[in-house]
Amino acid sequence: MEKVKKAIEKTGIPGRDIYEIPNSDKTFPDGAHYRIEISGVERPSTLEALIDEANKRNISVHRLISTVMGSTLLDKKELKSFAKMASDAKMEVIITPGPRSLWDLGKQIATPEGALSGLRIRGSDNLNFFIADIFRCIEIGFRGFLVWDEGVLYILDKMKKNGDIPSDVVFKVSIYAGHANAGGAKVLENLGANTFNPVGDLSLPMLASIRKAVDIPMDLHVILFESMGGFNRMWETPELARVASPCYFKIEPGVSSNALYRPWVSEELLANMAREKVKYAQIIKEIMEENQPDLKLSEIGPEDLAIPKT
Repeated sequence: MEKVKKAIEKTGIPGRDIYEIPNSDKTFPDGAHYRIEISGVERPSTLEALIDEANKRNISVHRLISTVMGSTLLDKKELKSFAKMASDAKMEVIITPGPRSLWDLGKQIATPEGALSGLRIRGSDNLNFFIADIFRCIEIGFRGFLVWDEGVLYILDKMKKNGDIPSDVVFKVSIYAGHANAGGAKVLENLGANTFNPVGDLSLPMLASIRKAVDIPMDLHVILFESMGGFNRMWETPELARVASPCYFKIEPGVSSNALYRPWVSEELLANMAREKVKYAQIIKEIMEENQPDLKLSEIGPEDLAIPKT
């Protein structure tokens, strides 16, 4: 094993999890160590409730994972309203393009064993559909997009370099890509990922090894759906930020994404959930300030955010 460890380290990847759990010496461009990410901001009415609650609680929300049901299902008027509200509030929007993979004609992904193959875009026609929706949202003003397929990430990065996609567009890799080690994180960074969401159940030594290998922010689930483990790591946030900085604390409570992020879910329910997530963000900030007061939370609207352009 020692021989293998040394061979791995020659590639630039840690040969073991880092059990010393050192402080991360990396930060966001503004010098902050952590930020807040809220998922499932599905509609303009959801965003309106979230902004109202954030103002009432005086809490900075930096990133919104939005239209998880698929941005195809919002018309242009709704998307423009969404972009304008987020821009005025100085919040980054990561759009989830549609149609979603789970609604594709193929259903291998929906079977118990087929799901092990991972969530991927099937065929070039679906690549076209997916990227066409990204282009549609770019024209409206959005500058951030969720990706869960390394092949798609490769194409999008090439499109940026070719000038077909604006240079200020950012790509976040979803937890559904299933990356869980420093090698996978390095692959994503090399493919053009600006930020990525590792699987949710990694230990501090595991996260330390990833942080040693890459510079891009990690998006860490602090609260995760019951269907994916149902954990709450709010009391771990001081150590998570110390070890994994720069990181986003990701708040995603509920039964499952399939149950919550669907077009027939009521707008009132989504708005109430958004307010609850903002409250959890406030609690996380309180825990951080009491236990790691030297670690900094970004203020509202730092310059490097992919805020919509309207």
